[in-house]
Amino acid sequence: MSLFVVMLAVVGIDNLVAPLPLLALPVGVGLAVAGLVCYRRLSRFVESRPGVPELTASTWWTGLWKGALLGTGLFCAMMLLIAVFGAWDGVSWGSFAGFLGLAGMMSSVAVMEEVLFRGVLFRILEERAGTVVSLVASSLLFGAIHLVNVNATLWGALSIALTGGTMLAASYVATRSLWFPIGLHFAWNFTHTGVFGIAVSGSDEVPNGLLSTTLSGPTLLTGGAFGPEASLMALVVCLTATVLLLRRAARSGQIRPRPRS
Repeated sequence: MSLFVVMLAVVGIDNLVAPLPLLALPVGVGLAVAGLVCYRRLSRFVESRPGVPELTASTWWTGLWKGALLGTGLFCAMMLLIAVFGAWDGVSWGSFAGFLGLAGMMSSVAVMEEVLFRGVLFRILEERAGTVVSLVASSLLFGAIHLVNVNATLWGALSIALTGGTMLAASYVATRSLWFPIGLHFAWNFTHTGVFGIAVSGSDEVPNGLLSTTLSGPTLLTGGAFGPEASLMALVVCLTATVLLLRRAARSGQIRPRPRS
């Protein structure tokens, strides 16, 4: 509950500084760091955990850049597929200042959502019900929270659950670290908003990113008002990555069975 309240506060602060992109960058990064510190403290004092292995300091850089590389590559691959099928309507230059501001905002969003959904919900549920149950339940809840967005649809929320929810959970299972899914989550969202300038997950606010990209065509290709995360291309790209991550997790013995009563 404490982390959920913190996440709502982070969203509020991000929205407050959004019109000032050069302020949004340091504020967003600061909120991301504060979120990690808050998670560490709550893990130790509320759960009485002796350590927080999913945030090992020695692996932070490797986890973040590898996750960011995968997230950027996956989103670009999805956009390339959409372009191949002729659903790009136009591209123009946007704002470099907006690009920087969105980097800060997306860093705080990625950290808070990952510590809440993978660090708390997935991890604790997995201890009680096993990996498969935790993956399904946390992914559905992750998709459900996107129903509050203005242009949200039931299919859009389900798509987010099947793509983002399962892929991010699988990245945590494969690495047993939050650094990798944080990097993946940040890069996916930042490439979405900061680079291509496309509204994210049913939002009605078009981000002022480096580019301004307009999509048009069948909802199956573009995702409609919800955005490309609800497109068939997102399912193809993200589910492919999810399968490969879960395959790696299974081979390394990271899939945990449901504990016996």
